[in-house]
Amino acid sequence: MNLHPAILAAVLLMLAACGRAGEDAARQPTPPSAAAGKAGAADAHDGHDDHGSEDGEAGHTHDEDEGQTTIAAAIAEAAGIRTAAAGPGVIRDEHEVQGIVTPVEGRHARVVARFPGPVRAVRAGVGDRVRRGQALAVVESNISLSDYTVSAPFDGTILSRNVAVGDLAGEAPLFEIADLSSLWVDLHLFGRDAQHITDGLPVEVIRLTDGHVAATALDRILPSTATASQSTVARARIDNADGQWRPGAAVRARVSVSERSVPLAVPLGALQKTGGRDVVYVRDGERYRERPVRLGERDGRRVEVLDGLAAGDAVVVEQSYLVKADIGKAGAGHEH
Repeated sequence: MNLHPAILAAVLLMLAACGRAGEDAARQPTPPSAAAGKAGAADAHDGHDDHGSEDGEAGHTHDEDEGQTTIAAAIAEAAGIRTAAAGPGVIRDEHEVQGIVTPVEGRHARVVARFPGPVRAVRAGVGDRVRRGQALAVVESNISLSDYTVSAPFDGTILSRNVAVGDLAGEAPLFEIADLSSLWVDLHLFGRDAQHITDGLPVEVIRLTDGHVAATALDRILPSTATASQSTVARARIDNADGQWRPGAAVRARVSVSERSVPLAVPLGALQKTGGRDVVYVRDGERYRERPVRLGERDGRRVEVLDGLAAGDAVVVEQSYLVKADIGKAGAGHEH
């Protein structure tokens, strides 16, 4: 979750206001009754040397406040601070590749006229969804001088129209039509990726326009090399029931070559660096505490935690840098 700069500034101001409120409360004048109590306590200590007082001052630290902060639930919600319970996860050996969306073979056709002749009517345009047998155009045959209908060969969407009324239909395609309910994704593999990636492996395809992810598996590795890129092509099928995947669109994909289950893992977004240490932030009510962690293996989305966390801990997984900033502000205040 990326915050708009104006929203982020407002959130930081709210956090600072919470800190100032606490400081103002600390500066309030002491009520008379409390002052009298303090005077009595001071008299009770008369006659003692200063050693005990110095010990008390030396023993008073801010350890209970260091590495933690309090953020009201409403402010945390507005800032987009989100937590999730730490628990088991899967660390994958993932290979990121590039690809392109294409129509499925056998569900893509270029519709031509059966007989040459002038076009008398055009009944479909680009983007229209048509049914099998639906009339796309009417052509007058030069042979019989009678009209005949050019029909859709299957259910699909018109991708291109290359004809207008009055044109002479011949061997050139009049329409290009494809069934877009599912599509191929052709992924280009280079170098060692081409040796390690095989059919059947799980793959996540990422749409570049909005980051949407489709989970699928590699259907096949094509036997020939793509001439232009000199790459090996791996092909997967994705569902397109919502129509948001479009032929010709470039995509990214993560192919999982292997995976390992681990007892405890957190998203990479939970990690921050403090004093050279890896830390996460654990929420307890409205209190957020910094927790140093020892890490193991990681992939592009999560990391194994070997020490420093317990299963079920409510770890900040989004906007953890805001918690880090607020703890840093609190620490700077203690130094003064």
